[in-house]
Amino acid sequence: MKLMTNAICLALASLAAGCSLQPVYNRPDTPVATAYPTGPAYGTQAATSPVAANNLDWHDFLKDARLQRLVEIALKNNRDLRVAALNVDKVRAQYQIQRSALVPQLDAGADLAASRKPGSVSSSGKTTYAHDYSANLGVSWELDFFGRIRSLSDAALQQYFASGYAQQAAKIALISQVADQYLTLLAYGEQLQVTKDTFENARQTYDIMKLQYDTGTLSELDLRLSQTTLEQAQINYSAQVRAKAQAENAMVLLIGQSLPADLPTGSTLEEQNLLSDIPAGLPSDLLQHRPDILQAESSLRAENANIGAARAAFFPSISLTGSAGSMSTTLGGLFAPGSGAWTFSPSISLPIFSGGANQANLDAAKVQKSIAVAQYEKAIQTAFKEVTDGLAARGTYDDQLAAQQRYADAQQRRLELAQLMYDNGADSYLNVLTANTDLYNARQSLITARLNRLTNLVDLYRTMGGGWRQQDVKG
Repeated sequence: MKLMTNAICLALASLAAGCSLQPVYNRPDTPVATAYPTGPAYGTQAATSPVAANNLDWHDFLKDARLQRLVEIALKNNRDLRVAALNVDKVRAQYQIQRSALVPQLDAGADLAASRKPGSVSSSGKTTYAHDYSANLGVSWELDFFGRIRSLSDAALQQYFASGYAQQAAKIALISQVADQYLTLLAYGEQLQVTKDTFENARQTYDIMKLQYDTGTLSELDLRLSQTTLEQAQINYSAQVRAKAQAENAMVLLIGQSLPADLPTGSTLEEQNLLSDIPAGLPSDLLQHRPDILQAESSLRAENANIGAARAAFFPSISLTGSAGSMSTTLGGLFAPGSGAWTFSPSISLPIFSGGANQANLDAAKVQKSIAVAQYEKAIQTAFKEVTDGLAARGTYDDQLAAQQRYADAQQRRLELAQLMYDNGADSYLNVLTANTDLYNARQSLITARLNRLTNLVDLYRTMGGGWRQQDVKG
């Protein structure tokens, strides 16, 4: 008898646990090449760093002390990142709500019912009073035979994981945004200094030529040419002052507060020491190293679970509801012997006709999963493009920067020769003006090239999963 009882209990427990109607999840095939492209744009030198981007902490990658301080402030104060963290808390609570449906729900209650019956309708002809007291403990439980509640709980869990990955993606995006904005500020500052130097030289030259013109030793044409250099420098200076101020405002928005006055001393663009030889690995590595891809896969898993819930809607729903307690006409007798009372109300609901709603819900769930598959594949393709673009830039910027430096040096020498020929009366001032303008543009372009190379390294570090480890979410 005991063996039979144990077998019955085990069978009931297994039945209550139910089965799952979710499709078996299979990760979609990676819709990109198995290796990154090769060719002249990607360089031939293999990476020498032993540390992959996802295992390289941002402190070790961004070594500028001033930049590190700005990133730390941003991680603490940035409102978008704060919203992302709060979204994780919200989705976690939603998951806990859904998960609670898997266990019986208990509630306790106490009731008092009082009534008065007038003598005019009483059989005794007297007014009577009645009081009924009750106290009970109620329980309700939906037996998840077909896995509907379990599937909804699984979907909520995957949405929770997705929100955690979204937070991590927002974090590494913020780190790269602060770094890019910091480098842009440095570039604006250096370009502004070049323009300021050009303006001062142009003003001194104009003052000298104005004196020569006033004494009749210089033509008005040469004077006006000198004036154009001065005015153009003033135009550029005003525009760059404005751009630098707006860049500072953008940085304030990123870090979530005003720029502190006690920031450490930073490095120039040329002194920035970013690790440039991080190994790219394989495209398949992105599936574990990119939180945005993991977020898309968690969303896909959630939609897969929702199909199980939609399938379960075609099957009966069984609920158990009951209560046990005590009832009495007097408060003192509420818990007296013989006052016990109980109710037990099992119910079953079998869908017969719903106008096609259940089938439509299942069709919608399947379509939503197909959408999630496409979004997951697009996330992988986007990541692949970002990395390959970064690798192409990394493979070409060093040569471009070296050529840009040689070009600026050549323009500097050209200006010196043009000025020497003009001073000796062997050439017109127009050639000096042209050489000066070309040198200014070359110096500005050199600063821009340095900026582009550095921001590419920052963005490549981000696109390869830098600044984040998977255990940050799972742990």
